[in-house]
Amino acid sequence: MVTSTYPGQLASEVAHTGHWQFTCETVVTDPLAAQFYELYELTFGPLRSRSVARQVLTKSEFYTQMSDPRVDKYIAWSDDGEPVGITTLTKHLESVPWISPEYFAAHYPDHWARHAVYYLGFTLAHPSIRQHGFLEAIIQVGMNPLAAERAVMGYDVCAYNNTALGFTERINEILERYPLVQLAAVDTQVYYAVRFL
Repeated sequence: MVTSTYPGQLASEVAHTGHWQFTCETVVTDPLAAQFYELYELTFGPLRSRSVARQVLTKSEFYTQMSDPRVDKYIAWSDDGEPVGITTLTKHLESVPWISPEYFAAHYPDHWARHAVYYLGFTLAHPSIRQHGFLEAIIQVGMNPLAAERAVMGYDVCAYNNTALGFTERINEILERYPLVQLAAVDTQVYYAVRFL
């Protein structure tokens, strides 16, 4: 485990939220990147057999996200300096290979013109903190600047995480605390299988 002081810039006026200190990093390298990759595999690996669409980044893709300075990494640190969670957020939508930046440019032209369209990549938390308000804390840290900017943020949730884990419902409850927020499903894709007997 990395036991360092918080190496990045404090992530906003609510940088100490709940049980964690948050920093915003532009680049994350080993050994910290390796720790987060292990956590990523633990968290997202099971989706390989639960979702038709590929939900899991390859190791190379994960490291590309960690090293890309266009992608902000909000890192949660325990009080004793251990990294326990991360979320990725970018306004450089071309850095997110599974989405179409053109969609956002066409549907949110005013936000796009002022460079205020973001995409939330993924959020990870160590299993020991998942039930302790971590999702709420890290969303608050990441969303406060976006609310002040009157930005648009996209994100995706696969059907399994929606139905089995209730992610969308939890995120909705958190976002409802913000005044003047509007949340809508903007697209779906349905996969079919034809079985010949």
